[in-house]
Amino acid sequence: MAEAGEKHVRAVDVASSPAASSAAARPVRGEDCPSAGAARHVDGGTGTPALEARDLTLSWDGEHIVVQGVSVDVAPGEVCCLVGRSGCGKTTILHALAGLTTPVSGHVLLHGEDVTGRPGRVSYMLQKDLLLPSRRIIDNVCLPLVLASAKKAEARAKAAPLFERFGLAGCELKWPSELSGGMRQRAAFLRTYLMGADVTLLDEPFSALDALTRTDVRRWFVGVAAELGLSALVITHDVDEAVSMASRIYVLAGAPSAGEPSHVAGVVEVSRVESEHFELTDEYLAAKRQVMALLG
Repeated sequence: MAEAGEKHVRAVDVASSPAASSAAARPVRGEDCPSAGAARHVDGGTGTPALEARDLTLSWDGEHIVVQGVSVDVAPGEVCCLVGRSGCGKTTILHALAGLTTPVSGHVLLHGEDVTGRPGRVSYMLQKDLLLPSRRIIDNVCLPLVLASAKKAEARAKAAPLFERFGLAGCELKWPSELSGGMRQRAAFLRTYLMGADVTLLDEPFSALDALTRTDVRRWFVGVAAELGLSALVITHDVDEAVSMASRIYVLAGAPSAGEPSHVAGVVEVSRVESEHFELTDEYLAAKRQVMALLG
């Protein structure tokens, strides 16, 4: 594998090269590109990322380091992915970004404000939809509003107009058991959206779906996120999922269980093109090669 220092890669540069196939298959050396940590992706209006992790070092037990020196940022309205093998600390990073745990060192900033160790500032969607079987779909998605002291009728009135936008029209009074896996995930995302934060963290949200449903739902998610102007960080171990969703992919390497803390091995920027089958384009394939090379 390439050296451990962070590397920043634009997949489009590889795709447009005459030697795209061979170049894309090689790991990119640190001296070939600028440091990812030095390139902050910001809102052109304010110059501030929507979400930023600065040099996070994390531990599971306060003693053993799991993640070391990780820096990540997400611009307003951007979808980024954090990809890595199982057990490399992806969820641990998300917990820190959500304020559920306090890092050993480093900081988490939300629109420039230090929110390290402060929960409730971002929306967080887990792997499982966790819909309550005893509540109708509209009451499931309204839970964040009800927990924030809204009356049931008021919460329903706020959520109901969003059902069509989220592809759930006609499902308002259905029970969770009556919905397919893909529709349940849409409901879970609507519930997450109603938490009211403009930054969303998603922990492998499509991993429980079958392959065809997963492809449809992630395409739908990217479209809805763009329409709503959401900033999102999605973690996954699925390289195809990362390339199909993100404008930038942070690639984690390391083996915490073997005493090697995880770090960002490189950052791949995906050149997205208008195509009904983006997965078949040179840009897609170049980005996938780069991610696979960094994973080793």
